[in-house]
Amino acid sequence: MSVSIPFFAAGIAGLILDMDGTLLRGDTPLPGLAHLFRTMRARPLPFMIVTNNATKSTADYRRKMAGFGIDVAEGEILTAGMATVNYVQQKLPAGAPLYVIGQPALRDGLREAGFRLVETAYEPAAALVVGGDPQLTYEKLKNGVLHLQRGAQFIGTNPDLLYPTEEGMVPETGTTLAALQAATGRTPVVIGKPARHLFDLAVARLGCGAGETAVVGDRLETDIRGGQLVGLKTILTTTGIDNELTIRQKNIHPDRIVDGLDALAQLLKGE
Repeated sequence: MSVSIPFFAAGIAGLILDMDGTLLRGDTPLPGLAHLFRTMRARPLPFMIVTNNATKSTADYRRKMAGFGIDVAEGEILTAGMATVNYVQQKLPAGAPLYVIGQPALRDGLREAGFRLVETAYEPAAALVVGGDPQLTYEKLKNGVLHLQRGAQFIGTNPDLLYPTEEGMVPETGTTLAALQAATGRTPVVIGKPARHLFDLAVARLGCGAGETAVVGDRLETDIRGGQLVGLKTILTTTGIDNELTIRQKNIHPDRIVDGLDALAQLLKGE
């Protein structure tokens, strides 16, 4: 017997899923993860896991998900680091020198795209590219400031000030960008959510129109507002940063609210 899926769910032809705070909390899967992926595969519903975290590669995330029993293809994962590489390729010629504050996933992606990474402030850089860096040091900040003072383009992978871990909320890329901006007066071009570059790339890879794509995330300012700006349907999950209280405080209103991944799976099935 066929199931009648309500209009909202039936109108969704593709999903953009946030990672941290939505599917996982640090290295811990959130309840209902397997249920959600069974539901998407059974429907079937194309999806793209889209994360502002630029510290890991798609291969890293694929291995992490496999460790939870979830089989995800690398083509179903898009990071802000990958989108940043895509953006830099559009703006700078191959071989251009870059100073990068970030983890190996971002650095390797830029090298593989043909860019040359400089390690000090003594060599000129066409751009300063900043991602999350748990090994951030004064020396890295100093070099970044000097490159910006000399006219390097200022590019950030994402604006998140904090991200959720088992320890609590810890500093992310936005904290580093804020320090560099305070020191130089320069404003970065930010690639990750809520900016549209990452969303546009995800929608293009899904092959669905924006109006039939829904973004699922735990942050109002990034996932929900960003999705609204590019015409996506929006679903807030209250498993991470935001909830019904902060919706009223921030005056950002998603199309739907779910209290976890089991509830999201039920929404998609029409239950």
